Amino acid sequence: MKYCYKEISSRSKYDKLQIKKCHLEMGHTGSCSEFPFLEHLSKNFKRISDKIKRDSTMTTGAAWKSEDAGPNRILRWVMLASDENLKKFGINMENLKDGVVAKLREKAADYDSCIQVAIKLTWLVYQMEGAPKCPDNIKEYLESHFGEMSNITTCAICLDKIGFDLFHTAQRGKANLETCHLNPRMHDPMNVGFGHRECNIAQGNKTLDEFYEWIAAILTRSKNT
Repeated sequence: MKYCYKEISSRSKYDKLQIKKCHLEMGHTGSCSEFPFLEHLSKNFKRISDKIKRDSTMTTGAAWKSEDAGPNRILRWVMLASDENLKKFGINMENLKDGVVAKLREKAADYDSCIQVAIKLTWLVYQMEGAPKCPDNIKEYLESHFGEMSNITTCAICLDKIGFDLFHTAQRGKANLETCHLNPRMHDPMNVGFGHRECNIAQGNKTLDEFYEWIAAILTRSKNT
């Protein structure tokens, strides 16, 4: 699909690093939209729509505020900027702990990849058990990117089916469904999916292949005890 790509005005101080663009098809009528594929979810399931936007475009960071903890969440493409450029935006990477810097840098991704991740996650949402019917125009948009919907979204880690209702349940304030990465150090549409919170925690910073190998080794040792 060829996008309209007209610039969308924003108040973000990071627009000098990356402008926001329209992702409707070229030649569309009506207003431009950065996330046209989220229109239905935004109106009916805003919390889910907000989660897709947040997880697609923002890093995760420290859960506390201090000079050496780093920003809690920041646009992923901002972390592609040099240390010198980041100082212009009040982010001094030299003041952060090495581990924090490494985490922020490995979560970085360009703007176009983040938008494609958002499209992929939306495509997966509508294929969950119990998900709302996807409007025809949005379904056509999503399928043009990632293929036919088959209503079989599974946890990217344990491969069990995922129900839409998991978005609405939480334990100790934590959602039971999280965005996960097959390789935690890559943020692109082929590397993301949804996973059970406990599965995502278990995988940790391992790639999915490393995690499976780790589990297999445990099972092998358990059979030999």
